[in-house]
Amino acid sequence: MSENVAFANAGVVLAGSLTVPDRGAPVPGVVMVGGSGPSDRDNDAHFPEIRRHLVDAGIAVLSYDKRGVGESSGDWLDATIDDLASDAAAALDFLRARPEVRGEAVGLFGHSEGGWVVLRATALRDDVPWVVTNGGPGMTPAAQDRYALSTALRRAGGITEDEVEAALAAYDRVIEAGRRDAEFAEAARLAQDPPTAFTEHAAEVDERWWRFLKRKQDHDPIPDVVRLRCPHLVVFGADDELVPVAESIRLFTVAACHGDRDRRATLTVEVFPGADHRVRTGGGARLAPGYLDTLTRWITDRTGLRA
Repeated sequence: MSENVAFANAGVVLAGSLTVPDRGAPVPGVVMVGGSGPSDRDNDAHFPEIRRHLVDAGIAVLSYDKRGVGESSGDWLDATIDDLASDAAAALDFLRARPEVRGEAVGLFGHSEGGWVVLRATALRDDVPWVVTNGGPGMTPAAQDRYALSTALRRAGGITEDEVEAALAAYDRVIEAGRRDAEFAEAARLAQDPPTAFTEHAAEVDERWWRFLKRKQDHDPIPDVVRLRCPHLVVFGADDELVPVAESIRLFTVAACHGDRDRRATLTVEVFPGADHRVRTGGGARLAPGYLDTLTRWITDRTGLRA
């Protein structure tokens, strides 16, 4: 059974979709949080297939339109990671309160930027039983975006290594400007003068986006990972061109070995060969073989659910 729902948080109303399996008894649940930009409840058609598989396995699924997207009020460009984490926590509480759902067995799933969001939401409370990050970087947005820029430039071809390095140097100057809280005009000048292969990429950013990026660029997920008090599943596609997978896994692993880490905070890492940022293969045509079963099995093993 699927229905449109809405819930309030900190002055905004978030609209979403709730799908509950017809099991005749309360079931576990998951809140799915989308990635960067104006992501809606389907995360640009990425979530529906995952949702169907989870529901078929007996798991209720809630996903929602980000602030200012679809039927949700507010504006994500005015938000911080903390604001988005607060929205995810409100979604968690809404789902837990449903009579068809086992409140103690509701966890969080975050894709890409949503990984930072759900880790922050989970670290700030002690009642989240498990958390999944799907293509979620282990480093700051600034470091992740630098990797994505480098990968995109080299993949495009027709550019020398010196030109790539010049573009990355321009990127670094803009990031440093963000750390000084520079105005948009200064950032735009640094991106354009001298012209590099970064200039065209930077042209997509306007003043409002710049303010958002400044707030977000140095968010470090690792302190949140250290503070986890529940199992964490990390999922990557091995051919992710947006996120440095090996370095993210290293950072998550180091955090898992931290002396202050709670004994309940186990770490599971799954990497799917040949898969992209959304853990899809065939040029994004399909989810990687075994992905859906791996995700569902990990969740059901932690909720006591048997299909």
